[in-house]
This record gives sequence, C-alpha cells and structure tokens, in this order.
Amino acid sequence: MLKVRFAPSPTGYLHIGGARTCLFNWLYVRKLGGKFVLRIEDTDVERSKTEYLEEILESIKWLGMDWDQIHYQSQRFDIYREYAQKLIDEGKAYKKDGAVFFKYTFSEIKINDLVRGEIMFNELPKEEEVIIKSDNSPTYNFSCVIDDALMEINCVIRGEDHISNTPKQILMYEGLGFKVPEFAHLPLILSPSGGRMSKRFGATSIREYKQDGYLSQAIVNYLLLLGWAPGDNREIISLDEAKNIFDIKKVNKAGAAFCMDKLNWVNSEYIKNKNIKDLTQDVINYLQSKEFLPQDIDSNYVQKVVELFQGRMVKLSDLLDWGRFCFYDDYAYSEETKDILDKNLSKEVSVLMEKFSSMDSFDKDAIEKEFRNAAQGLGLKTRDLVHPVRVALTGRKVGPGLFETIEVLGRQEVVKRLKRLCEYWEN
Repeated sequence: MLKVRFAPSPTGYLHIGGARTCLFNWLYVRKLGGKFVLRIEDTDVERSKTEYLEEILESIKWLGMDWDQIHYQSQRFDIYREYAQKLIDEGKAYKKDGAVFFKYTFSEIKINDLVRGEIMFNELPKEEEVIIKSDNSPTYNFSCVIDDALMEINCVIRGEDHISNTPKQILMYEGLGFKVPEFAHLPLILSPSGGRMSKRFGATSIREYKQDGYLSQAIVNYLLLLGWAPGDNREIISLDEAKNIFDIKKVNKAGAAFCMDKLNWVNSEYIKNKNIKDLTQDVINYLQSKEFLPQDIDSNYVQKVVELFQGRMVKLSDLLDWGRFCFYDDYAYSEETKDILDKNLSKEVSVLMEKFSSMDSFDKDAIEKEFRNAAQGLGLKTRDLVHPVRVALTGRKVGPGLFETIEVLGRQEVVKRLKRLCEYWEN
C-alpha cells in the first residue's frame, strides 16, 4: 500500500510551496487508495508555535484536504535517541562534545526519481554528521529517516531543494537497516523572472491569500498548474477531478513560474461560475471576517449585491471597495467626479425622483424604461442623466450596470441619494 507524508514545520505559516507539496502528496495517494500522513516537524522547540500549527492544519483543511494520521516529532525524542544509541553500539556513530555523530559509509548512490528520472550521487556528503545535538534534540536528516521508516512511508514527495539531503538519508537508511523509499522531487516555484519567490511575487501564506479574498478552490486549481497539467489544454479543474487523473510521474521537471495575473484569472473564473447561493455564503463569511457587513443585513440583499458584481469580481475583497456603496452611503463627491457634477441638473434629477417614487414595479427593465423616457421628456440624452446619477448612487464614475444597480439599492435608498445630490447642487 502506498503511504506518503507531508511534514511541515510550525515555525511559520503554510506558504504556497508547502501547500503545493502537500497537494501533490495528497492527490497521488488518494488516487491510488493509500494513506496520507501528516507529520509535524516541531523539534525546534523555541521557534515552533501553536499559532503556526493551528494555521497550518486549518489551511490544509480549507484547501479541501484531509489526513489519515498525524504525528508530532516533539513527542518522539526518545525514539530518536534509542536509534542513535543503536548506531553507537554498532560502531556506526559516536559521541563527541555532547553530540552524536553518524559515520558515513559511502558508495556510489543512484536513485530513480519519479519526477526527475535517474539521479547519480558520486561524492561523499561528508565524513560525519551530527544526528543528535548537544541539547539532545535530533537533527533534521536523522529524525526524518527514522520517522519515514517507522511510519512506513514508501514514497517521499518533496521539493527539489531536498535533493542534497537524499544521499545522506539513504546512507542513514542503510546504516539503520531500513528499506529505502522511492523519491519524487518537485520543481521549485519561481518568481516571474525565474528567481526565488518573494512577497512581491506570491511568496505569501495560504492564510494571507484567504484574507485577501481568494477562493480555496481557485488556490488549489492554480497550485495544480504549477508543475502539472490536466491535459487537453484545460486550465480549470476541480480537486475531485484532479484526484482521479493526477500522476506524480507527469509532473514537469522544470521550475514553475508563479504568475499573479494567472492566479487572479483562475480565481475570477471560479467566482463567475460558482453557484450564486454558495458564492453569497462565501461573501457573507468573508465580509463578516472583515467586520464589514452592517448588523442584521438581509442575506437576500447580499445575494443581489453578489449577482451585481459576480461577473466583475477578481477576489472577494473587491467588494470592500467596489461594493461598499451597496452597504454604506458614507462617501463624499470627490475631485475625480467633480467634472460630472459641474452642470447643475437638480430640476431634472428631481423629476426623475418623482417618476421613481410613483413606479408600480421597481425592476431593472421598468427602471430603464422610465429613466430613458424621463431623459427624453427633459430634452436630455440618456447619458446626460446616467453619469450624475451614477455618481450620486455610488460615488464613482464607473461601476456595474446603472439600472441593475438602481434595482439592487431599492427605491427608498435611490431616492434618498438622489435627493442628496440635488441638495449638493442647490447649496
């Protein structure tokens, strides 16, 4: 049975690179019906923090993944010391200055990496290496080998930055009498220019992407495209679909460049195509997390706002700015809109207000008909009224369709805001 692991360290939040490693492990094992182990590498007691651990677990679940087992290295120190003593007893390790050193017995090492193909190691990593530090905590390579062996991990899928650790670990496997697993080293995620990722180019935590209004499904979809492709020129694929066709051997060897524009496009596609009720709940949860929604807001009204912006949103956070006028009328007329309000149309807008107030039905089609008739009756072109009315209702020059916006805001709110515009002109 296939058994893989993802081994994050709770010394920081879960970032894009770690999330993709977790995803590729999870997809590979779920497709083949194996076991997915989550191993928390918290041997660095000083730097490991509960808040990071909680965020890592929450982010993994938010992305739609689960695990079959979870282990904490901080609870396994006795096991590492026991195996270190075994190596000392067999003459394969020794104590010096309070630490335990492993003695490498080197021969040429060759592995058949599932992603990169054959990799040959011709040089000795070094003659000796610390496996238990002077504070009695294990080093990374030693604890990793013991845990992978005892947890029966038979395929190690990790980033290519761990390739240099592989020959050391293989020699430790052999020294301890453990079976060596298969390896698959994933390409690095690069900045658009091909260098290391930075905050500027996407190297932020999953938590930050969530806070910025990205959908979990979109993040997962984009992570999939960083080194793997579903075929048939497809770019949008769900986690459930990917689980059925993902193959670790089809992962690209070359580094994958992170592109924020592509991520934004993927996210906008998910927003456009999501069921409106589900998207509305996402929006409500998100806006509540930002303490943005007015108290006792009606969910049906929020759904109307979501429908208004669904085709325009890139992220849920867009509503904090673009959609603010739907929840608050605390905006002032700005210098940007001054040119539109230069011409005093208070009498004409007052006529429009009267017509709106007397309409039987206040839906988009009826609103548009009444609006155009009013403009024509006043000797104006429709656009002459559209621009100042938009500024009155939204505080902006551009936005979603005006007649749809009027319907969403509702008759009472529209009339109130138009009255304020007339008062602005008259004063």
